[in-house]
Amino acid sequence: MPRATSERFSRTHQPSIKSAARGQSSSRNHDNAESSSSSGVHNPIFNTEKFGQHILKNPQIAQTIVDKANLRPTDKVLEVGPGTGNLTVRILEKAKHVTAVEMDPRMAAEVTKRVQGKPEQRKLDIIVGDFVKAELPYFDVCISNTPYQISSPLVFRILSHRPLPRVAILMFQREFAQRLVARPGTDLWSRLSANVQLYSKVDMIMNVGKNNFRPPPKVESSVVRIAPLDPPPPIKFEEFDGLGRIVFSRRNKTVHASFTAKGVMEMLEKNWRTWCSLQNKMITDDANIKEIVANVLNSTGYSDQRAAKMTVDDLLKLLAAFHDEGIHFA
Repeated sequence: MPRATSERFSRTHQPSIKSAARGQSSSRNHDNAESSSSSGVHNPIFNTEKFGQHILKNPQIAQTIVDKANLRPTDKVLEVGPGTGNLTVRILEKAKHVTAVEMDPRMAAEVTKRVQGKPEQRKLDIIVGDFVKAELPYFDVCISNTPYQISSPLVFRILSHRPLPRVAILMFQREFAQRLVARPGTDLWSRLSANVQLYSKVDMIMNVGKNNFRPPPKVESSVVRIAPLDPPPPIKFEEFDGLGRIVFSRRNKTVHASFTAKGVMEMLEKNWRTWCSLQNKMITDDANIKEIVANVLNSTGYSDQRAAKMTVDDLLKLLAAFHDEGIHFA
């Protein structure tokens, strides 16, 4: 699996909010005000637009998300994008420890303030910074109301984290969530679907309407459960993804047609020659990468298949057949 660059953030949580605004944030973001509605899409206190955040304000949905994680008293939880802490305070009630990763230092300060002076304060650590770059601690469960722009990096960081977490309960833009759970032969079956389902079991939990957020996003949202397969299949992610990148580039064309796309044969031949060199295998003058690829596609029966209908098992069989001929995708 790909590894993201890691950097530990130790920035002090200093709220850059004037006293009047601080009073407003306290009244707007605690549980007794969670269900209040916002008339506009601009948040005057926190720069939600800058970080692509939409604060979940419906307490019933927040509680359902936490309940679906089936937290244990011994669990360490990673929360991504806690915002003002509406999920955080509920997680702290059930878990042993929570590490929250928050980009906005003012929101991090708001979460800190909500538990200040309470027993839960000792159970909470906050990393202020970019989740994609942050050094992640050990965690059993991940819960996230995910900023849209890090949806894919979040999923693959979780699946590449070691040791693997038990489960992740994640909020995404609805179409992204639907692609995660899509099945072969459906309109949303894609390279993303295959990659995620190779390494995990994914289920849709519930849909969440835009009016449950402040400010309301322009699209609907959904919550999914991702349970990583442990142990994971012994397949290099780069190889599986490399094959998927080719066949899903033209998902409704035949697999053979996808391999004739510009640059594909040149890349495969370079990889093949490198493999032969490493294996001390002689390359004859009449060796032809196009013929080798065509033979693999024909012998496996996938030449006239379409990626839109290929299952994860189909892709694995095709990948194994290419590897048998020394053809690699990464």
